[in-house]
Amino acid sequence: MSENTPDTATVLLARIERHEVSIQAFSSYDPVRLRHDAGNAPKGPLSGLSVGVKDIIDTAYYPTAHGSPIYAGHHTPNDAACVTQLKAAGALCVGKTVTTEFAFFRDGPTVNPYDFSRTPGGSSSGSAAAVGAGMIDIGLASQTAASLTRPASYCGVVGFKPSYGRYAGAGIKGLAPSFDTLGTITPDVKTAVLADSVLKGPVPTASTVKSAVPKRVGVCRTPWWDQAEDSTRMALQKAGACLGGETTVEDVDLSVFKAAADLHVTIMSYEACQALGWEYAEQRALLSSQIVSLIEAGRAIDYATYRQALAEADRLRAQIADVFTRYDLLLAPAAPGEAPKKEDGTGSPIFSRIWTLLRLPTVTLPGFTGVNGLPVGIQLLGAFGEDESLLDYATWAETLFPARPIPSICVQDTGHE
Repeated sequence: MSENTPDTATVLLARIERHEVSIQAFSSYDPVRLRHDAGNAPKGPLSGLSVGVKDIIDTAYYPTAHGSPIYAGHHTPNDAACVTQLKAAGALCVGKTVTTEFAFFRDGPTVNPYDFSRTPGGSSSGSAAAVGAGMIDIGLASQTAASLTRPASYCGVVGFKPSYGRYAGAGIKGLAPSFDTLGTITPDVKTAVLADSVLKGPVPTASTVKSAVPKRVGVCRTPWWDQAEDSTRMALQKAGACLGGETTVEDVDLSVFKAAADLHVTIMSYEACQALGWEYAEQRALLSSQIVSLIEAGRAIDYATYRQALAEADRLRAQIADVFTRYDLLLAPAAPGEAPKKEDGTGSPIFSRIWTLLRLPTVTLPGFTGVNGLPVGIQLLGAFGEDESLLDYATWAETLFPARPIPSICVQDTGHE
């Protein structure tokens, strides 16, 4: 266990100030507050580790703006449950990381640490970019469609979206309660395991980082494989080859789940319409066209259609449970390809809608690069509720995948040479 000292804050701030002017990962942070916290943080399993808090998650000291001018300067009197847990375990809360508007599509100023002309992905833009640039150890993130997985892939970092409901959601602005899931973005699986040991319950548990070899791995190209770019196609092929020396790796056809993406859109639209009802009714002029379109799509869905979609989602969840009686682990694309140019948006969520609908735990692992030399991640998926097993498998796979590429802006930082 490391300890927090004034030197911890000095080193951390030097990294942030070196890169933040270019990356713009933070919506707010305070060097004075960070130095104070470093000298007063309790000792715990996360001592010495820094955390960036996605700006849909409440913090008492820093404003929580949800990526929207409606909430500019908005303060809550308390921290969210997850922030309280991490701070009690000794982690240093660095500040708030940029999110897209209400964790949907309108992006903020953050850029990709590998190429400043590219998006870091959304909606957990700042958390992924800050971890990718080596500014922080843990980025709190969330996923309602692909908001954690896609940024992790684009920024060359590890993204852990646990099983739905594993982490407490108190104090987090919701978009679609059937799917909203808190998770983490970290530089490696070990750090994800450490964070999980704190976040998964009211009292931290022992953190055991262990490697486990699955007996059978299914490679799932998903029903949307035609939307995969060459970079993702090559990465998935290489990932399967990396694992094939120690386990049985074979293709698995999940075409029966093709309805999952449309079901996800229906449920998310209906629920987002309610979650953002006040903003639409009272502050519509300050909403983006993307959010207005989402809300109005939800308003056009009747209750019977919504209930039918929920029932169909439950049926598919029962079907995927049967798949995991045959496979210990699934491999799947994390994003269509490398990060798009920033003016082209935050990227398509198509390769995560299915897994978010099914509520499965997923680890996005880095190590592969695309045709432009930018990161391309791969998803590892486990059965619902089998998060520890998935993290054990990810620990094993991480040693077999190529090393995580480090952005050129970071090669002079301590620990990255």
